[in-house]
Amino acid sequence: MSDATPIVRLSGLRLERGGRVILDGIDLTVPRGSVTAVLGPSGSGKSTLLAALTGELEPAAGSVEVLGAPLPRSRRALLETRKSIGVLLQGNGLLTDLTAAENVALPLRAHTKLPAPVIRRLVEMKLHAVGLRAAADLYPRELSGGMARRVALARALALDPPIVIYDEPLTGLDPIASGVIMNLVARLNDSLGLTSIIVSHHVHETLPVADRALVIANGRIVFSGTPAELQASTDPLVQQFLRGEPDGPIPFDTASRRVEAA
Repeated sequence: MSDATPIVRLSGLRLERGGRVILDGIDLTVPRGSVTAVLGPSGSGKSTLLAALTGELEPAAGSVEVLGAPLPRSRRALLETRKSIGVLLQGNGLLTDLTAAENVALPLRAHTKLPAPVIRRLVEMKLHAVGLRAAADLYPRELSGGMARRVALARALALDPPIVIYDEPLTGLDPIASGVIMNLVARLNDSLGLTSIIVSHHVHETLPVADRALVIANGRIVFSGTPAELQASTDPLVQQFLRGEPDGPIPFDTASRRVEAA
């Protein structure tokens, strides 16, 4: 794949769940090396979009291309592609009976045949990259919320994926921990040559590290541009979201409105 080829391309994408259209007419390109923020209110379809990017949800229409090729439909080929997509889960997804180091080692043990000493060294490197090498022997219950999120990030990086998707990375974190995570996202994206997609509703914490921003509302992309252009936008949908206004073109209870409309 050439440097000019988008690392992710969505064309005419329509996504459905339970017979309901969640997103429709989604066109999106993500350049290599960029940090793209996918923003929107709760229930707007951000997590549904993430499910399509990882192959968990098949499109009802349109196409998903990752790393310059259509996302495979066969399970074996899809699993192979997923090795190139790191995902930081909203709830961390750490196994409570394993130490931080053992959690980070899981993808390496499951998907490689590397000898144990090499895996140990790689785990040390990943934990060092997120500033937690000294926490290798701690269990998830012994970690703060911010530390657990960083261990989960180290695990997402274990297989050196070119793409990392962050699913609501700031949920449950205090402002200081949120700042640490966002700084890590920016630093790791640059130092490791990653492409990052941040799915979030935390606008003010996310925009400073983003190159591009998208806003999803009412089942479609209502804005696409730079963070500066987003903040200068006069679109009523965008303004309601940025200001956190309860009344406006974005309904408060998105799911209920969709059910009523159906």
